[in-house]
Amino acid sequence: MAESKPIKGYKVFDKDWRCREFQFTCPGVFEEDVIPKVCDRGFHFCKKLIDCFGYYPFDPKCHVAEVIALGDVETNGNKSCTNKIEIVREISWHEVLDLVNTGENCTGNRNSGNWNSGNWNSGDRNSGNCNSGNCNSGDWNSGDCNSGDCNSGDWNKTNFSNGCFNTVEPKIYLFNKPSEWTYSDWLNSEARLLLSRIDYRILDWIDVEDMTDKEKAAHPEAKTTGGFLRKLNISESAMKWWRGLSDDEKAVIKAIPNFDKAIFKEITGVDVSEEDNQL
Repeated sequence: MAESKPIKGYKVFDKDWRCREFQFTCPGVFEEDVIPKVCDRGFHFCKKLIDCFGYYPFDPKCHVAEVIALGDVETNGNKSCTNKIEIVREISWHEVLDLVNTGENCTGNRNSGNWNSGNWNSGDRNSGNCNSGNCNSGDWNSGDCNSGDCNSGDWNKTNFSNGCFNTVEPKIYLFNKPSEWTYSDWLNSEARLLLSRIDYRILDWIDVEDMTDKEKAAHPEAKTTGGFLRKLNISESAMKWWRGLSDDEKAVIKAIPNFDKAIFKEITGVDVSEEDNQL
């Protein structure tokens, strides 16, 4: 949607004050004879500084400036562009950190906690990223003082631990029983990769001769079209995925430690015994 009144915003440039191959200066006013179009033409900027770093690196080598759009403006999401822009002043990185973090004394980006050098932390004194706990050097920890990743416990020097003072990644339960796999083993397994291919948004074409009486009543147009598109539920989508696997791929799923047909069907809707029953 185009706007024409002056709009304050922020813009990031490379170390030479260039952006999209255009040379800027600070301060300066620049104008192009174009109709602004986001991601196509015009001078791009964001109304909030924090949004700029979704498009530009969070790097102190870059220049950051306060700008004013003086011409026509088009905005799409959190990005805007204009055909006339004023580069008002350069913003120091000390000020940048204050503007992008709601916490205090942070050197990272988008922290709501305090004294973080990593990014996206809601806890305090983290050098890692995305921690809700405190004093973590790893990532995605909800506990405190972890140097590994994804720990919910404290003082762990490993990954995926919900205990404390552990240096070895714990083994996980599979199908309600202890296994020899860690969660890292599961994340890197071929079985998990295969399961990630289930399309839960799938539409399936149903021929008119395969339609139920209820479906025929709800879709009278099927007499002309020869059928209709039915949105599959979770179990139907998973079962269609299973039928599309090769025998070798099905064997990979069945080789998951402690594999239990009943539990697998209860959770995914996939009846792996279906083919056995048809033999």
